[in-house]
Amino acid sequence: MRGIETPVTKYRHKVFTEIAKVAFNSDNINNDIEAIPYKLISGDEAMHRESIYRERAVISERVRLAMGMSLRPEDKPVHITAGLEESNIDSKYYEPPLMQVIPSACDACEDNKYQVSDMCRGCVAHPCQEVCPRDAISMVNGKSYIDQSKCIKCGKCRNICPYDAIIKKERPCSKACGIKAIESDEFGRAKINPDKCVSCGMCMVSCPFGAIADKSQIFQLIRAMKNNSTIMAIVAPAIVGQFGKNASIKNIKAALEDIGFSQVFEVALGADMGAVKEAHHYVEKVATGELPFLLTSCCPSWSMLAKKYFPELIDSISNALTPMVATARSVKQQYKDAKVVFIGPCAAKKLEASRRTVRSDVDFVITFEELSAIFDAKGIDFDNYEKESSIHNATGAGRGYAVAGGVAKAIEECIHEYYPGVDVHIEQVEGLEECKKMLLQAKAGRKNGCLIEGMGCPGGCIAGAGTNITINDAKKEVAGFVNRSSKKLPPKHLEDIELL
Repeated sequence: MRGIETPVTKYRHKVFTEIAKVAFNSDNINNDIEAIPYKLISGDEAMHRESIYRERAVISERVRLAMGMSLRPEDKPVHITAGLEESNIDSKYYEPPLMQVIPSACDACEDNKYQVSDMCRGCVAHPCQEVCPRDAISMVNGKSYIDQSKCIKCGKCRNICPYDAIIKKERPCSKACGIKAIESDEFGRAKINPDKCVSCGMCMVSCPFGAIADKSQIFQLIRAMKNNSTIMAIVAPAIVGQFGKNASIKNIKAALEDIGFSQVFEVALGADMGAVKEAHHYVEKVATGELPFLLTSCCPSWSMLAKKYFPELIDSISNALTPMVATARSVKQQYKDAKVVFIGPCAAKKLEASRRTVRSDVDFVITFEELSAIFDAKGIDFDNYEKESSIHNATGAGRGYAVAGGVAKAIEECIHEYYPGVDVHIEQVEGLEECKKMLLQAKAGRKNGCLIEGMGCPGGCIAGAGTNITINDAKKEVAGFVNRSSKKLPPKHLEDIELL
């Protein structure tokens, strides 16, 4: 549903915008936060749910998540601003878990259930009944009927029905989760198992009820801006096109400077660094047979999947810093007292920036969706915005990281440039289900000698949970951005890559 403006995306945007306005302008934060549900859901009649009280309850929980706080206990009602003193700070605030199901918004969709629809014609052959291995299908009132107590969910009946009269009911969030981290609570509502979840956010963008949301740091970021901190923005290459046809990368950079960022740098700079390092790593370790294969490291959900489910493969994960971390570290080497904000398409980057195993040097993470709300809160309309500021930190190789396959392509091109004659064997997968299959094959020794790129989101970074436009539109925008690059490949040595 990305790129389509629905009531769910509208309300998410409105909540983020109101939080940004409060952070920028409010003299009475508590009162203004408490008023947001009534401001967004006015009047006496509900528009999307059975009662206006439920609608306001959902908005209230969204407000808390947008401020980085956790949901309120269902059995212990408290004010929206309960715990606000911990959130009302000008530095990174994160209260795990990142992804949460809002109980009052969840419709308790049925999951993994086969059911006969009214398309059934009660045909004489009734092949659905004949192929059922558990005799779960019978004819009732001239139509097929599935006994759920006997059904084993094999799907044979659905596959053979000549009228497509048998449907499979799946929770959209569960269907989108490639690692089966969506479970059910005692009321039949969706529940995310934090031990399985890798925070890709595909469940969030797939739920048509808007019942799943991630936490935001926009409130804390804006507080830091108001305190006159030196704040640097590092922007992911997928940013092109995310704010409308009239917003060029030069417009976006100028707008970022207008709302309070001191300087703006491309995260593709860090991608260039990663491509160089992983090119050397492949040639020195995989091509020589010292390592069986090399897994790219830039996608946090892919890396977390590998480390959590396949710990025995950890030595094959590239030790290159992710583009976000490499860029942030370069910025802080030059601007030691600055705070660094990663602006990108990815929800999982919020966790990566908070991890303790590798110092991220990232102080805040916001998505394109959240940035769009900040622009609105500051009155920036790209249909009438003409300011420009040039940006030229990276090469086409690094900018191409935004699209699935772009990481492997950049590394392959670097290898061919630096090491003529060395063959590169590429494998590329996207979506967590396919990523898991690839890792199983690698573990079984079927991918030896390969450079394996994994992307948690189908489509790559341009399909991340925090994007604003369709995947196809984003792919075209990135392709143009790559083609317009004055340099195609980074230099061979990392020390020659400089922050401009």
